[in-house]
Amino acid sequence: MEKVKYHLIWGALSLVALLPLSVLYVISDFMYFVLYKIIGYRKKTVRDNLLKSFPNRSLEEIKDIERKFFHHLSDCIVETIKLVHISDEEINRRVLVTNPELIEELASDGRPIILYMGHYGNWEWVQAVTSHYKRPAINCEIYRPLHDKVMDKIFLRIRSRFPNMAIPQNQAFRSLLRMKQEGKQVLVGFIADQRPNSKNLNHWTTFLHQDTAYAVGGEEIGNRMNGHYAYLEVEKYKRGHFRMTFKKIPLPQEELEYPYTLQFMKMLEETIERAPEYWLWSHKRWRFSRPENLKK
Repeated sequence: MEKVKYHLIWGALSLVALLPLSVLYVISDFMYFVLYKIIGYRKKTVRDNLLKSFPNRSLEEIKDIERKFFHHLSDCIVETIKLVHISDEEINRRVLVTNPELIEELASDGRPIILYMGHYGNWEWVQAVTSHYKRPAINCEIYRPLHDKVMDKIFLRIRSRFPNMAIPQNQAFRSLLRMKQEGKQVLVGFIADQRPNSKNLNHWTTFLHQDTAYAVGGEEIGNRMNGHYAYLEVEKYKRGHFRMTFKKIPLPQEELEYPYTLQFMKMLEETIERAPEYWLWSHKRWRFSRPENLKK
């Protein structure tokens, strides 16, 4: 039954992906109307997240961000489907990488690179940056497998559009250390703004005016591998067009247990505040509260 479901869904996506993006954006406009106006998909979560993240903004400003977010979310859906058939020429025209030389520079000493990013812009298109530099030759992405095995398989196939190695989260540490021992230089992408699972809520900071648990796996792996740390800043400058800039993550002056992770969160926060509608507000990021014994 799963095999039939997979082929039906993949077949449908393949047909839709043959349409040009100009047509897919018309579908996106209709999808926005359904998601936002009719279904109200996670609208309460989005509104609550926005109100708490921007306490100084008026309700009208919040509603404006909310509308723009749902429009962007609809665009992300059709853009992700388009990956099934998009050409190298078109994706490179739509994903502008401003400074790939920074990655080449960091890679010059043979050390691995830990690249932090958020659910900002279109994170499924982010992998297109790997065609803009030659070193490291191996690019990996760490992902959290979906509970639905069919959809997990479909997303892995969509992401295989780019020559990146997808590593399940629970295998990341072992797999990456093995590659280091084998003398392979890698760039590892971590979408590091997700909420840790309920068993790992041990590290907290303030992010977007709220107590926020954060995951430390990327930095623990990076430290074991003696890696460089960088942040990928994403800017959506018009519909279907993104500008991506690599930034080296600086160490803060104060001593912190996970300084690179916390600096990444500050950098991401600045990106979000400039254009908040392009972050994933429908995620239940603040579902859990900071335990009393971890409050400052």
